[in-house]
Amino acid sequence: MPPHDKRRRAYDATKRRADALARRDSVLAAAHELFLLTGFAATTVAAVAKRAGVSPETVYKNFGNKPGLVRALHDDAMRGQDPASPYRRSEDLRNHSDPYEIVRGWSRLSTEVAPRVSPLLLLLRDAAVVQPELRELLAELDLARQQRMSENARFLHEAGHLREGVNTQAAADLMWSVTSAEMYELLVLRRGWSRDQYADYIFHTVSSLLAPPRHAKTPNRR
Repeated sequence: MPPHDKRRRAYDATKRRADALARRDSVLAAAHELFLLTGFAATTVAAVAKRAGVSPETVYKNFGNKPGLVRALHDDAMRGQDPASPYRRSEDLRNHSDPYEIVRGWSRLSTEVAPRVSPLLLLLRDAAVVQPELRELLAELDLARQQRMSENARFLHEAGHLREGVNTQAAADLMWSVTSAEMYELLVLRRGWSRDQYADYIFHTVSSLLAPPRHAKTPNRR
């Protein structure tokens, strides 16, 4: 095959991938706007396709159905602002020797993705009341977050960072609750807290689980 044909084929393949990614992004942007604007039940695949400028078949082919769109939106939102995955960045934080720095980093990560993830989870929670097919997806996403918090709690326990009397289950449950979409809804959406305030709340709440810093002085007793 002549060299110019190989270059042309490589160019065509690259362009096809770029076009496919652009269509995917357009569909997800349209779905996100319509879900939040009109709700899950009122949003149709046809409406999403029309807003994105693609055919309904393209949406079904790439995402399956409306729950598939929600799953894809959730996965994209969980990527955060940094090119590195929040999951990897969360694991990297474990390299710190200071558990308070670890928890501070986790708090910032949580509030980085919360503005994108929480509205979707709240939408899914409300829609699942009347849409039984969504309950399985909601339970799946909830379980995944429970497992992540359990891994974090297990790390703190095995590294000797948890204070005496705190077990891994209690630590996991507390981290799971303060980083929930419901807590974000209460404090940020309803009470108007800033992201920094919410991050400080998570930090101070979770750091209450930690053993006192080794350099902390023991209070004088009389």
